[in-house]
Amino acid sequence: MAINLFMLALIAPALGWPTLSPWATMAVAVPLTLPATWLATRWVGGLIDAAER
Repeated sequence: MAINLFMLALIAPALGWPTLSPWATMAVAVPLTLPATWLATRWVGGLIDAAER
């Protein structure tokens, strides 16, 4: 999650958005890590269930 947000922060100035420092990116990424992992796990689980049918 952190690397995705950091890459977005590098692209942000091209879109006219303010940049985030690496530390600010980590501060935002840490609380988002668990929900993102949970969603990815559910998605992959659904793909596995569909493949087993």
